[in-house]
Amino acid sequence: MTDHSLRPSPSRAYYDRKRAQDKRRNQAFIALALRRCDVLFAMLRDGTLCQLQTASAA
Repeated sequence: MTDHSLRPSPSRAYYDRKRAQDKRRNQAFIALALRRCDVLFAMLRDGTLCQLQTASAA
């Protein structure tokens, strides 16, 4: 998988953590997709927008 960004995204970090847990690529990708669905559902439920944390805010 080619990373086109200059810094790792939260999604890439999540995928890499799943791969480090000995998940296959497909399993890690499906886990990431489910995670995204959970976040989207929470945003719709709460009526909020996505706010990514920056390094200075973390």
